[in-house]
Amino acid sequence: MDLKHSRSVKLSDGNFMPILGFGTFASEEVPKSKVAEATKVAIDVGFRHIDSAYFYQNEEEVGQALREKIADGTVKREDLFYTTKVWGTFLRPELVRQSLERSLKKLKLDYVDLCIIHVPMAMKPGEELLPKDANGKVISDTVDICDTWEALEKCKDAGLTKSIGVSNFNHKQLKLILNKPGLKYKPTCNQVECHPYLNQSKLLEFCKSKDIVLVAYSALGSHRHPDWVSSDSPHLLEDPLLKTIAKKHNRTVGQVALRYQLQRGVVVLAKSFNEKRIKENFQAFDFELTPEDMKAIDGLNRNFRYTKMEL
Repeated sequence: MDLKHSRSVKLSDGNFMPILGFGTFASEEVPKSKVAEATKVAIDVGFRHIDSAYFYQNEEEVGQALREKIADGTVKREDLFYTTKVWGTFLRPELVRQSLERSLKKLKLDYVDLCIIHVPMAMKPGEELLPKDANGKVISDTVDICDTWEALEKCKDAGLTKSIGVSNFNHKQLKLILNKPGLKYKPTCNQVECHPYLNQSKLLEFCKSKDIVLVAYSALGSHRHPDWVSSDSPHLLEDPLLKTIAKKHNRTVGQVALRYQLQRGVVVLAKSFNEKRIKENFQAFDFELTPEDMKAIDGLNRNFRYTKMEL
């Protein structure tokens, strides 16, 4: 098996997804130019899976970074695996393609490798990312997620995306799509918050049984944005057990958290805008945790979510 595919997982549709991805979500205080620079560093280091979304509002910058790395000969377009997401304000079936086309236009790409439904909750359509009523509550929309899925299937057929999947779905929401009459393509993946404090073992088991790849975000804890994460939430990277295991292997805690996911068969996204850490994160391939390590890390689960989706 060539190196490219040995560090990839084969999706149910036959396409390959690299098992270690670079996440590009940044809070508003991070300049967009920094996201572009970090993406270029990630590609130089060896990352080939780049994860972004319409909601992140930085696809122009990420796209520019990808195109620069293609232009300078570092990678070819087919070496890269790029993910975008259809945000909740575009879940009406007639808006799905429009969302993907907006992303492609910003990226200046002909296709993406993966397009996923970002959240299973539809919101009022429009230009506002989080449309809210007078009380500050997000305004929802009534959409059958199966209709959204059908529209995404059409985007795949049109060649705008090679693979399709979902994000932030629980097993019941996944079943709605899997049991849909006339299903043409099943979701290749489900991207969810997943780390040692929220190891998603039941959802992982369910996804594996349906040949759906689990993709982990917030794998290193979280960027601790005050809108999303309470200030008293635990610091995953300060966890004593993880520190002990990291010291034993002469690794960073971040590398241990990433390696944990890789050994469970989870595709893992690592986000950092720091060059040293981006390099360190990619070295998660260079060591192995023992079965005892894995069991001990499993024991850290406390079903704790950093990302509060109060939608």
